[in-house]
Amino acid sequence: MSNNDNNIETRSFEAFVNAIGSEIEQAQVRLISAANAQMLFHYWKMGNYILYHQTQQGWGGKVIKKLAQAIRFYYPEKKGYSVRNLAYMCQFARSYPLDALRSFIETDAKLISPSVQKITDEIQSLNNVSFTQEPLAQIQSSDNKEVAIVQEPLAQIQNVAQTVAAVYRMPIEDMEKLFLASPVARINWASHVIMLNSSLPLGVEYWYMKQSVEMGWSSNVLKMQIESKLYERQINSHKVNNFTATLPAPQSDLANYLLKDPYIFDLAGAKERADERDIEEQLVKHVTRYLLEMSNGFAFVARQKHFQIGNSDFYADLILYNIKLHAYVVVELKATPFKPEYAGQLNFYINVVDDKLRGENDNKTIGLLLCKGKDEIVAQYALTGYDQPIGISDYQLSKAVPENLKSALPSIEQVEEELTMLLDNEKNKQK
Repeated sequence: MSNNDNNIETRSFEAFVNAIGSEIEQAQVRLISAANAQMLFHYWKMGNYILYHQTQQGWGGKVIKKLAQAIRFYYPEKKGYSVRNLAYMCQFARSYPLDALRSFIETDAKLISPSVQKITDEIQSLNNVSFTQEPLAQIQSSDNKEVAIVQEPLAQIQNVAQTVAAVYRMPIEDMEKLFLASPVARINWASHVIMLNSSLPLGVEYWYMKQSVEMGWSSNVLKMQIESKLYERQINSHKVNNFTATLPAPQSDLANYLLKDPYIFDLAGAKERADERDIEEQLVKHVTRYLLEMSNGFAFVARQKHFQIGNSDFYADLILYNIKLHAYVVVELKATPFKPEYAGQLNFYINVVDDKLRGENDNKTIGLLLCKGKDEIVAQYALTGYDQPIGISDYQLSKAVPENLKSALPSIEQVEEELTMLLDNEKNKQK
């Protein structure tokens, strides 16, 4: 063996292999993502092509059934072209014409730093705009010149991409770039089908698309979030907090955006009349699921965190850390409706965490009080005068877990193993 070979073995070969392996894995993810986006673009083109010929030839809905039969006969190995899926392709193309894709991209640029007000304004703007498939509408125009412009080049075209390009009067390459730059290309087909079946306004569909990408939701989780009305809970609800008065503008906007009201927790193993300790136990047992509900960027730190202050012992219910906010979040759970004294207790724990845990690079600790109901006016009065950021939200307990979602959630054993690792890591840090 040459000296060079010996050198290879004695150097950081393991790190070298790990880097190669990481690149291979990342390439696989990129390839899968690219394949998904290309499949969606293909479905979008197919939908536009079918819609065009339905309009041009005066065909009704039965043509989709005949087309599905023809594809099955001539291309039996090709999957994904059932009557139902072809109908979804048409709905997909009709829902997202080019102007809608352009508006999505423009909205992306406006919401780089999101706030509830910004999102509300942009979503409302998308909801209020009526996007139509203008080229297809032109086919039905009574203006003979307009019709001639569109029909003449299409009469002899037998290619889907060329037909769609002629209909939209745009090179197919430019159309593809526009499609791939939009959030429509970043979620999977199953998630699109769920949204197509949900009859959501266009702006709200856009918001759920963005959340799916950011959170990495599966189609099952997306369905659950739509059914639990996440948009209404996170954006449309009247939130009770003092973030504007206690946090600088960028952070107060983000904190208010991340806050939900109400939170919905599935406590499949909880007692009928759950007390605070039982709720905490279930939350920690299912830490992965609840971090999903708490929103992207939350990490579990501790439960019943012990603090010795003076000669007294105190225990904070739950402590999380939010990476986006760069701040600890102290969560207090109450199995009863809100009482003003709860805010004082939470304010105390925020002060303690600020003193004992907060580092020099951390922002102000935020408090979240979860109650079984609240009078919003009383709650807002209770926050007046506190200089620590506090949010007050309701929570609801749900025990119904859809069968098709159970496989998407971790088993009890997996969560317990994960929690044990988290607690062990925390202990090692404290040594």
